[in-house]
Amino acid sequence: MSDSIRISVDAMGGDKGPRAAMLGARLFWRERRNTTYIFHGRQAELEPLLEEFPDLKPISRVAHSDVVITMDDKPSQALRKGRGSSSMWAAIQSVKDGEADFAISGGNTGALMAMATFCLRPIEGISRPAIAAIWPTLRTDIIVLDVGATVGGDAKQLCDFSILGAALARALFDQELPTVGLLNVGTEEMKGHDEVKEAARILHAASGSGFIYHGFVEGDDIGKGTVDVVVTEGFAGNIALKTAEGTARQVGTYIRNALTADILSKLGALIAGQALQALRRKLDPRNINGGVFLGLNGVVIKSHGGTDEIGFKGALGLGYEMARNRVMDKIGEGMRKFPTLNAAPTAIPEAEAKPA
Repeated sequence: MSDSIRISVDAMGGDKGPRAAMLGARLFWRERRNTTYIFHGRQAELEPLLEEFPDLKPISRVAHSDVVITMDDKPSQALRKGRGSSSMWAAIQSVKDGEADFAISGGNTGALMAMATFCLRPIEGISRPAIAAIWPTLRTDIIVLDVGATVGGDAKQLCDFSILGAALARALFDQELPTVGLLNVGTEEMKGHDEVKEAARILHAASGSGFIYHGFVEGDDIGKGTVDVVVTEGFAGNIALKTAEGTARQVGTYIRNALTADILSKLGALIAGQALQALRRKLDPRNINGGVFLGLNGVVIKSHGGTDEIGFKGALGLGYEMARNRVMDKIGEGMRKFPTLNAAPTAIPEAEAKPA
């Protein structure tokens, strides 16, 4: 890969439409001048919009796609409707064809997962891909997966997710032996359902081969940063993600209301301005926008559908780091170290996540 990072954007995905995607790309390009963009979507909408951003236009091009996948489309419906013709499919196809280093979309999560899995195919030995999120904690950033791709998961899938998460941690955080924990209802060995217990047994036996298995972790361990990689299935992971985002908004609102309650509060806020700005940035849920589809032969980033240009810029940053650090190569290298990975038939699942 060259020094330039080529980004393929499903510009029609997301609740706020193409403008948020282009504004996010423009903001990101101002920080990362070695990026170029392909915006996939309806040419009649995208080209006039690109004219509004003369600094973005020279390093961008529009690729026309007639079909747009909606948030209401079921994954199977989206595949029938948009395979080969939609902006979402075209963005992913650009990665497969080597035209882009990663694809990004704020569109329907289930449809994006189904299309990405069908187009790029799972890595050999991986039964199902997962959505991994980079999560800020009291200690440092960590990786949490799966946060919405697969509802339910057997022991094999939980082990796959552990392997993929550990490989991502080594690539992004430069950690030789990242710690891995399984999310559970308690840390005691007898707690949890049978699949979690079986996954724990396998991971404990493989500990030291590219990761250190910490054991079970609970929900509050995520915010503490107890381990480098928290592994769960998509139902619990998505609830944890949305709960964290909602809590951040709630706390931010409490602080804002308290600091504007009266003249003395406003004066205190003025004095503590810099510290409050830093706190506001920490509590901004847009800082954890963006999940990467791990386990595929290519990099696809999912941005929250309702995010604005700031959040989209953050999701672009995740894809950029994935491409810059050659994460796909490192995941391949890392997986060869794991004796727990037996060749398994790969599936093209109809993603079970709710559209985001």
